This record gives sequence, structure tokens and C-alpha cells, in this order.
Amino acid sequence: MDVPLYASLEGQVVLITGATRGIGKRIADGLVEHGATVYAGARETSDITATDRRAIELDVTDADQRAAALERIHRETGRLDVLLNNAGIMDSREPLDEMPTERIEQTLSTNLHGPIHLTKQALELLTARPGGRVVNISSGLGAITEPQSGGMPAYRISKTGLNGLTRYLDGEYEELVANSVCPGYVQTDMTDGTAPRKPQKGAETPIWLARFKPEAPSGGFWRDREPKPW
Repeated sequence: MDVPLYASLEGQVVLITGATRGIGKRIADGLVEHGATVYAGARETSDITATDRRAIELDVTDADQRAAALERIHRETGRLDVLLNNAGIMDSREPLDEMPTERIEQTLSTNLHGPIHLTKQALELLTARPGGRVVNISSGLGAITEPQSGGMPAYRISKTGLNGLTRYLDGEYEELVANSVCPGYVQTDMTDGTAPRKPQKGAETPIWLARFKPEAPSGGFWRDREPKPW
């Protein structure tokens, strides 16, 4: 799809949550290659070993860590151009009536509440200039136009909610370019080796969305650089 893209992200600042491995790490790799200053969020900063990105302590469920991360970015760079809400966990295949309450709460806290609060706290920086981007790593499992079965209720609902956050941001903040993306079924710790896609492939469209210029499409749900039904 032909959309206006930044050829280089030199001078732009990116925050990626869950950037230690899998899709998050590959997104960080790609955005570093495009010249961005990348803050790689991790619960344990020692897990970020690459020297071409800035490790930043960030558990998205921790309000103090969210605030401290954004304060550091503001202090060191004075700007934030892209927020990639990537951190997430999978629940399990029980139906809702069998899923433990604590598992539901943990999944929603990590996959939905954390991104909502982090985005809220980042809006001052993201809207300081036209074209700040929010890229939410969602899933086809959260698409409400498809049948919902096979367990994973908290995960599915969290991703549907993340899509709702995308639509809200697009409608409320005209300065923002906000999009959701389904990376596909990717080989990560969550998929336990069963997925056919490599993390590099899953990272391609999030990297592409992070390069959108202010006049690029916003408020969409994407997979493989094409719009996907909600």
C-alpha cells in the first residue's frame, strides 16, 4: 500500500514496550536501522544488551515506572515521536467460566490497562508536534468481525480493547496517527514454538507504521501492510 513514509527517523524518539525479545526486539532493531533514538522498555534492563538502543526500566503495569520512563525520555531528549505498545502476555485456552480471576486480571492489566495508562501519560509528549504515532500491537484474535471461540478469553478481550483505544485516539487527537496491527502468528515465548512466522516478519508492519508521516492513514487495523477488518 502506497502511504507517505519517513525515509529516515533520524532525530526522532521511539519508546517500545516489551523490547527484550521476540517481536519487540525485532521492532527495535528495525527502527534503530532507520535512524531513530530507541528506548527499549524492559522489566529487567540487563536483558537489553545491544548498545545501539537505550534500555529503560518499564513494567507497563507499574504506574511509578511508567512515569519515570517518560520523565527520563523528556529529560534526555525533550520529545517522543512514536509509542509502540508491544508488551503483552497470553492467558490460556480455558473458556471464561473456567479461567481463574487472577489470570483474567493479570492479562487485562498487562495487555490493555497498561497500554491505556502509558499512552495517557505519554500524550503530552506525543502531541507536542503534529504526527506523533501510537502503534498498538494487537491480534486477529481480538477482531470482533470474526467468530470468537477456542478459549483465551482475557487475551482476546484485551486485544479488542486495544483496538478500541486505537479508534479513540484517532478520533480524539487530530495531532496523532494511531494504528493497530496484527503481526500474525509469530514464533515467540507465548506461542511456544508452534507458530510459522519468524519475529522478523511479525515486526515488518509495526516498523512500517512507525514510519508514517502526519498525513498517513490513522485509526486502522493492519496486517502485512494492508487494512484488516476489525
